[in-house]
Amino acid sequence: SVVLYRSVEMFFHQITSTTEWPGGIYASPTLAGSRPGANIAVTWAAMMSFGRDGYVSATREVIRGARYLIAGLEKIEGVEVMGSPVISCVAWTSKIFNIYNMSSDLTKKGWNLAVLQFPAGIHIALTRRHMSPGVIDQLLSDIRESAAVQMLNPGAAASGAAAMYGMAAQIPDRSIVGDISKEFWRLYYSTKNNGESS
Repeated sequence: SVVLYRSVEMFFHQITSTTEWPGGIYASPTLAGSRPGANIAVTWAAMMSFGRDGYVSATREVIRGARYLIAGLEKIEGVEVMGSPVISCVAWTSKIFNIYNMSSDLTKKGWNLAVLQFPAGIHIALTRRHMSPGVIDQLLSDIRESAAVQMLNPGAAASGAAAMYGMAAQIPDRSIVGDISKEFWRLYYSTKNNGESS
């Protein structure tokens, strides 16, 4: 199936754009957001493979890992755990340095973590894969190393993606951020090239 639009304005009605979500700026080219049917099928297959006992065992393992990560974060100078995590999502921030700079550091080290806004932070949704030997210890080591660097110059301005994300969180008129995210999807799907407008 193909959906064609007569105008860009019509296409914009399809896009889901959320700028106030604490998980960050979220924009998806579909009305349902990021819920493709393949994920539902994979979840069902995993449940059939694990069974109830396997799922409960894996859940316990992830919760133990989350508690281990929280205990490690609480020992790192300049880092604070956000809230009281109870299952698998753990978030942290800093009241001393720009946490988005740490996010950039961790990205350079190969971590794919999510940034938060309102308040600024970083979070990870732990999975069974993170429970492989040494993974959480490596994450804690990398966070500890980044925090030590940030503490040397806590007033350092954010740069790169961190600066852009922090700037977007500061725009008081959130509709501007929503418009920019819609424009991103318009350009992403554009079939025009060589500077032509679509």
